[in-house]
Amino acid sequence: MKKVTSVTVFTDAVGMRMSATYSEIDDETGRIISDNKRYDRVITDDTAIAEANALLDYAKTSLPD
Repeated sequence: MKKVTSVTVFTDAVGMRMSATYSEIDDETGRIISDNKRYDRVITDDTAIAEANALLDYAKTSLPD
């Protein structure tokens, strides 16, 4: 199985991007096959873009003083 371990959303010249890391785990033994693998995607789905923007807006409201 593959398990996402972190996600980052950011905007650059191409558009809104998502960078994520994941680990691959053997379903039978629970052994980690590979760890901290990374992939990047440009977000093109309108719903996903709206949700990512909502999360970024929330982050702005929770900045420390």
